[in-house]
Amino acid sequence: MTSANERELAYYEDLYGGFAQQHFAKSAVRAFRRYLTQRILKVTNAGRNWRVLSVGCGIGDTELQIAPHVGEIVGVDLSPKAITQARTDADRAGARNVSFTAGDWQTETASMGRFDLILGVFFLHHLSDRELAAAPSRFAKSLRPGGQIYALEPSARRLAGMVGKLVVPSLMRRYQTADERQLEAQATAEFFRKSGYAAQANWFDFVSTPLAGLIPSWESGYQFARFIDGALIRTPVVRRWSANFELTAVRQ
Repeated sequence: MTSANERELAYYEDLYGGFAQQHFAKSAVRAFRRYLTQRILKVTNAGRNWRVLSVGCGIGDTELQIAPHVGEIVGVDLSPKAITQARTDADRAGARNVSFTAGDWQTETASMGRFDLILGVFFLHHLSDRELAAAPSRFAKSLRPGGQIYALEPSARRLAGMVGKLVVPSLMRRYQTADERQLEAQATAEFFRKSGYAAQANWFDFVSTPLAGLIPSWESGYQFARFIDGALIRTPVVRRWSANFELTAVRQ
């Protein structure tokens, strides 16, 4: 019987065998990454001399956009194919303050020292319940006092996911492994609070990110959906059905 890590690795080695690179290069997905980069920089107030660690970095498209704004950024991902692509793109961009490593995040980060910011973009929901509960303490070993964590995760109540399973089930399976699941926003934040962090969860979007995945070349559609999201995530009755939430946590 294969382990969850083995299944995840097999899935992502297949995904990063060409499909993901082509998909992520399309205009709506790139617009999402630009927005996400701006959001991370705004929320964390990341500085020019900061060390940043990104766990589950994939092909490093977000990390390469963040790189010009920080001192150093290190990406770790389970998939060697993803890391190969990330290194190729970093070399092509001439990004000298970026490095990428393939392997298990806990093993690879053990000797990397302390960081000012740890990023996990669609990472935590791949962890088992036990691993998720232990993650805040593990992150603390790599985070300086006062350092921050920023995570973006799918919500367990996401309306977009419910609709997607009915309308485009094959596409939903293409983007999700058998072991991942959606998370409860406040329950996830509570794991970090119990480990001594000041943590909060906020709604991130409603339709824009799912739309970028469904119609990756429709940039104007993404921009319009992002505008609509701004209103929806501020509406109390509606926002509980948001697609994704962002978690911010500060190590005390």
